Amino acid sequence: MSERKGIILAGGRGTRLFPITTAVSKQLLPVYDKPMIYFPLSVLMLAGIREICVITTAQDQEQFFRTLGDGKDWGISLSYITQPNPEGLAQAYILAEEFLQGNSSAMILGDNLFFGHHLPTLLAEADEQKEGGTVFGYRVVDPERYGVVDFDDQDRALKITEKPRHPTSKYAVTGLYFLDNTASARARNLTPSNRGELEIADLLHSYLDDAVLLVKKMGRGMAWLDTGTHASLLDAGNFVRTLEERQGLQIGSPEEIAFRQGWIDADQLRVRAKLFEKIQYGQYLLNLLV
Repeated sequence: MSERKGIILAGGRGTRLFPITTAVSKQLLPVYDKPMIYFPLSVLMLAGIREICVITTAQDQEQFFRTLGDGKDWGISLSYITQPNPEGLAQAYILAEEFLQGNSSAMILGDNLFFGHHLPTLLAEADEQKEGGTVFGYRVVDPERYGVVDFDDQDRALKITEKPRHPTSKYAVTGLYFLDNTASARARNLTPSNRGELEIADLLHSYLDDAVLLVKKMGRGMAWLDTGTHASLLDAGNFVRTLEERQGLQIGSPEEIAFRQGWIDADQLRVRAKLFEKIQYGQYLLNLLV
């Protein structure tokens, strides 16, 4: 089990896909057969993290609690932190400072989906780094939408630029950050950008300037989907459906991860499966017991 604590940032300016204040948060929308929030939660669980806080807007917090509860059904602990105003991704480390209590952390954005055979290995390697931080670079066709990382000829990170107009690299920094216990203090020392936000790129640069940030490239065998638009949400749903129906294996299943990690036993898994008995997911969970 990891000693890190986990953060899921489900708030921020991109909380909704529809301009209706009463609409459900996009992180609770389905990605094929599960709520979107299950996928980032599963990544933290795969990393062995059992103590996780979910940062949401005040308006959405009740919906998230109804969906996830306190985590005990998965053998983990979930708590909730309200984000009064969306002031940048790095703000999460300030909001979560009391929760972290001086521990290192892994933060993931609530609309990110990761998949790949080597994902558990990448997570374990990042978790082993006790000082500094590890983030991941992923090649994309539209890097101007993201924080972009430039590498030297030995694949060492040189700089990270937030949403550059003219990207000099195709590698985006994904929404998964393994940082040490100095993250909150570093975030407090940041100056808001021209957008009025505490930029995650600036936070990462503080590590980069101290030569303690590792940026690992995710290769062709990995998939990273940022479901921040209608089109990308549809793409993610089709991706999950194709893999699950082709392989007969689930992606983003907290129940399966908890069971395989030994955090819940067969009886607890059977209870969870009963909740989904009318859909294929319930049968899939029961088959894990055979």
